[in-house]
Amino acid sequence: MSLRAGVAKSEISTTDPSMTVADPLFAKALVLDDGSTRVVILAMDAVAIGGICDISDEWLPELRARIEGELGIPGPNVLVNASHTHTPGPMLVEHAEQLDRTFDAVRRAAESLEEVTIGAGAGYEDRWIINRTLRTTDGRGWTIRQANPCPPDEEVAGLGPIDPEIGILRVDRVDGSPLAVVYNYACHPLVGVPGHYVTANYPGFASEVIEGCLGEGAMALFLQGAGGDVTEVFYKDFDHPRDSAPLGRMLGLSTLEALGDIQTAGATLDVVAETIRLPRRQDVPERVAELEREQQELLKSMVGTTLNFRSFLPLFLKYELNPDYPADYSWRYMQAEARGSRELEALDELNRANLDKYMHNIRAMERLARIQSNIGTLRRHEAINEASGEETIEAEVQGIRIGDTAIVTSPAELLCQIGLDLKEASPHEHTFVAPFSNGYIHYGAPAEDYALGGYEVTECLLAPEWHAIYMSTARDVLQRLWERR
Repeated sequence: MSLRAGVAKSEISTTDPSMTVADPLFAKALVLDDGSTRVVILAMDAVAIGGICDISDEWLPELRARIEGELGIPGPNVLVNASHTHTPGPMLVEHAEQLDRTFDAVRRAAESLEEVTIGAGAGYEDRWIINRTLRTTDGRGWTIRQANPCPPDEEVAGLGPIDPEIGILRVDRVDGSPLAVVYNYACHPLVGVPGHYVTANYPGFASEVIEGCLGEGAMALFLQGAGGDVTEVFYKDFDHPRDSAPLGRMLGLSTLEALGDIQTAGATLDVVAETIRLPRRQDVPERVAELEREQQELLKSMVGTTLNFRSFLPLFLKYELNPDYPADYSWRYMQAEARGSRELEALDELNRANLDKYMHNIRAMERLARIQSNIGTLRRHEAINEASGEETIEAEVQGIRIGDTAIVTSPAELLCQIGLDLKEASPHEHTFVAPFSNGYIHYGAPAEDYALGGYEVTECLLAPEWHAIYMSTARDVLQRLWERR
């Protein structure tokens, strides 16, 4: 039997009158059927599938049970991915409405199946993404966040990895017209739109560009990639309104540029899903104690200073603008020298010493603020682990093969290096890594990243040993899909 597919979408934007929706949020469904296997791919404009924000932990099992009971598609064959868009306040409609609208999109997609061909390829976009955990000269990591300042320039030693590949799955009707485009990209939608508004962020704008250019009712479904430690290079800009629309249009156009080179053909489907238990971290008390020691050392290092901010700023600017003659014009220095006086040089020495003291205290204050934030984050996640009453956390690793393309999932916010490693290890011609899928268990960092001390290993429920367990399972899932093709 030939491969068939159907698509449909439902708007799931909040109807809360206190919130303004800048652009609609959708649940988009792609249903595939090769005659023996049926698969659902759901792309959700949401922060996460459970765990935090608008979607509850009960929502996914309820949705899968309904799809299985009413449509006959097994729950493990349903992939639900969150775009991880960050917006203020409630983003989505309430639980029951979420469930009804999302199921309705799947139902309509399943009822509209038509014969299709499928092909895969890859695009490229690296112009506005950066690994947000900077590598510093002390061998550690400092994460670019709004909650803390950036490190001094002289302490930045390098950047971590990014994955600029756009994985693309093209689904065409038998007449060659486009039905759907599934695109997978590792990013972290944080910028938003000007104003305090709900937005699908740049995945929404990218999909709008793709759908608008393709026409003919084609649907674009964004699958979030391993972007846990990726951010926009403009994320800390303060001199203009932050706007994700141009970034989304760039992503959409880069996807379209590669889409035209993809050839489509028939394909078969397969699904492998494994449930694993990952160890919860137990080291929070030691990590907090380490940060508190660092905190005390910084406090002890702070020095008395005659300056306050009001006197520091004009003095600092004065000495930065003209370091050779900061106190006055050059001819005043010459006149003093001619009469044998060092009064201006002595004033400069005193002022520079006071500036250095104040700058030292500012740097210490920046580090103290970062440490305090990290301590609070560690304790919050320790409380989550303690409240669970368990030493492990359940995670689903789902693998879906569509022709020569494999999709492998994780409920964790996988860091970029894990995605790169899985792609390299995969035997498939094309591999999409889709974290933020089928649940949410916060960040998933490589074991070696724990020594960096960046945000991703601070806002984390998992012990470092999780990494080897997950990678072994994900590789096995990919290998089994390959062997069964």
